[in-house]
Amino acid sequence: VQLQASGGGLVQAGGSLRLSCVASGFSLRSYHMGWFRQAPGQEREFLGALRRSGGEPYYADSVKGRFTTSRDNAENTVYLQMNALKPEDSAVYFCAASQNVNWRTAEYYKFWGHGTQVTVSS
Repeated sequence: VQLQASGGGLVQAGGSLRLSCVASGFSLRSYHMGWFRQAPGQEREFLGALRRSGGEPYYADSVKGRFTTSRDNAENTVYLQMNALKPEDSAVYFCAASQNVNWRTAEYYKFWGHGTQVTVSS
């Protein structure tokens, strides 16, 4: 069982990145999928989540209107499109899978990817 996140990098403020998270060993369609980030010295922060049943995603206020998450069940992949990036968005970004509806809480996620670094320069 593995989640592999990719797509991070260095971008200027105002720019965009798209993160991908590919699952292997299990089907994403059976899980709620979440995105988190963690900056040095800070707690892991919830960004957004997709319910396994579909419907509108949930977003944290800090990224609402700038970040969009989606899934491609056929590719067993979830995406995080990040627009209008700010220096304070710099962090390691993680995807995670949960079967618990408390999608804002990291402790309820069962599988985690290793994370991908996003750095936004001013």
